Amino acid sequence: MDFMGAYSPDHLSFLMEGFWVTLKVAFISIVLSFLIGSIVGILRYARIPVLSHVLAFIVEIIRNLPLLLIIFFTYFALPEIGIDMEITSAAIVALTVFESAMISEIIRSGLKSIEKGQIEAARSSGLNYYQTLRFVVLPQALRRMVPPLVSQFISLLKDTSLAVVIALPDLLHNAQIIYGQKQSYVVPLFLIIAMMYFIVNYALSIIARRLEVKRV
Repeated sequence: MDFMGAYSPDHLSFLMEGFWVTLKVAFISIVLSFLIGSIVGILRYARIPVLSHVLAFIVEIIRNLPLLLIIFFTYFALPEIGIDMEITSAAIVALTVFESAMISEIIRSGLKSIEKGQIEAARSSGLNYYQTLRFVVLPQALRRMVPPLVSQFISLLKDTSLAVVIALPDLLHNAQIIYGQKQSYVVPLFLIIAMMYFIVNYALSIIARRLEVKRV
C-alpha cells in the first residue's frame, strides 16, 4: 500500500476536484428534489380528484425502480427521443427524479401526521382549507420531517457515486483514474474516499439531531 504516492499533492487535488463535482451535483439535486417532492407531496395530501391518483401512480413507479436504471435511462435512452444531455445534467436529472418521489412520500406522511383536532380547530376558527394547510399543518409537519428529510439527503449524497457508470467526473471516478495507474493506491484511496463521505454525512447527521432536539 503506497500511501505517500496515493496522497501526493496532484492526486489529492484531483480527488478534491471530483469531490467538488459530487457536492455540486448533490446540492443541486437536493434543492430540486425538495421543491418538486414538496409540491407532489402536498398535491397528494390535498387529494385533488384524478391528479392525486395520477401522481401516486407515478411516484410508486419511480420508487420501485433502481436508481441505476433511471441513470442509464436518462443518459442513454432519452437521447433516442431527442433529449440529449451532458453527463452532469443527466446525473442531476436522474437523481432529482428518483429523490423527488422519495421526498414526496416524506412530505405527505408528515402532513398526515398532524392531528385532525388541530385541523378542525383551525377550520372552526374561520380558516379555509388552504389557509389551514399553509398556517397550521405545513409549519408543524415540516419540523417533524427534518430527520427523515436529512436522512434522505444523506442517501442522495451517497447515491451520486452511482453516476460513475456514466463517467460523471466525481470523487469515485477520479479515484478510479488514480488507482488505475498503480494497484498499491487502491486501499489508501478507498480510505480517504470513505473519510470524505463520512465527514460530510456525519455533519448532516449532527445537524439533523440538533434540529430534532430543538423541535422537541
